[in-house]
Amino acid sequence: MTTTPRALLLDVDGTLVDSTYVHVWTWHRALAEAGAPVPFVEVHHRIGKDGSTLVSELLDLAGVDDDEDRDRVASRAKDLHSEYYAEASLRLLPGGRDLIRGAKEEGWIVVLATSAAPSEFEQARELLDVDDHVDAVTTGEDVDQAKPDPTIVAIALERSGVDAKDAVMVGDATWDAIAAGKLGIRSVAVRTGGIGDAELREAGFSHIADDAAGVLDLLTSGAL
Repeated sequence: MTTTPRALLLDVDGTLVDSTYVHVWTWHRALAEAGAPVPFVEVHHRIGKDGSTLVSELLDLAGVDDDEDRDRVASRAKDLHSEYYAEASLRLLPGGRDLIRGAKEEGWIVVLATSAAPSEFEQARELLDVDDHVDAVTTGEDVDQAKPDPTIVAIALERSGVDAKDAVMVGDATWDAIAAGKLGIRSVAVRTGGIGDAELREAGFSHIADDAAGVLDLLTSGAL
């Protein structure tokens, strides 16, 4: 009897690695030092979104209107964010490593579907230390625009080799569900990105778990 291959497409930041608030802090600091201070909450609401879009929206909020000023501030903020993020100490989220290993043991194809910069992804990859359980990866080098644009998820799906109906996207941000939904892929949320359940459900997540360990429970129980 043949079993249809299934794929688990895993966001990394805020889903497997505790980096959401590191990004909030480093973007907040970088923007302020570049001349575009904004509230923490406005940064948090945009984490996981395409970086250029995030910066553009926050420059609007900061009242940076002149085109030359926007280019200068955006470039400086991105450089500072990369510098500060590289200095950060990251940790795994509960179940981050176990979800990957458990999914493979259950026969799932596992793809790390992130649009993080390669340098940021390498930090997370070394921390996870599960390369032998991962079938494919994506990074920001694969696309010009990140989530909620669905391209990075489409590439992850293609690399998994399964149909959309046989894939599940796991993420912590609304953008993960929005991107997956555009491709007809089911999505499961974790609360470790600090987004409320109402927002997560409105974005299209079919299940919500506390963390990656909770997703593994869903997976092993057959709920997915």
